[in-house]
Amino acid sequence: MHPDESPAVHAPTNLELSQRSDLAEDQQAMRKSISVKGLSHRHPVPNACRIGNMVFSGAIHGVNATTHELPAEIADQSANVFANMLAIVEAAGGSAQDVIKVEIYLRDSHDRDAVNTEWVRMFPDPGSRPARHVRPLPPDSPSLVQCEFIAIIEDSP
Repeated sequence: MHPDESPAVHAPTNLELSQRSDLAEDQQAMRKSISVKGLSHRHPVPNACRIGNMVFSGAIHGVNATTHELPAEIADQSANVFANMLAIVEAAGGSAQDVIKVEIYLRDSHDRDAVNTEWVRMFPDPGSRPARHVRPLPPDSPSLVQCEFIAIIEDSP
């Protein structure tokens, strides 16, 4: 190249632009937002996301899906968290049996009994329970308990 020449800039061809658009559409088609009526976030995010057979939730709160109220008691919030988790995994096309990992967030680590009651109710078979980890919630959190889950759903929709 001559020193006075600038390098050639390659403008994408119509075919290249079409292929890029197809790729973006394929990637969007692979990812599916899962939102459940009554459980939507105040921010523009879904309750969960599914790609192929994998489902990852965002934070699931202990609100009542009908009244949108957050109960004051840990037992009530725990019951709602597990009911909301089930509603979300079912909206993704799965069941409680498809959940492979649950992250529990507690404001007070001594509140495990209320969580364990709901845990055993949803996952009664000790030989077939998901992995679980408990983490702290900030002390100023309005929630006493929250969770996130990962599920593997064998039949893709």
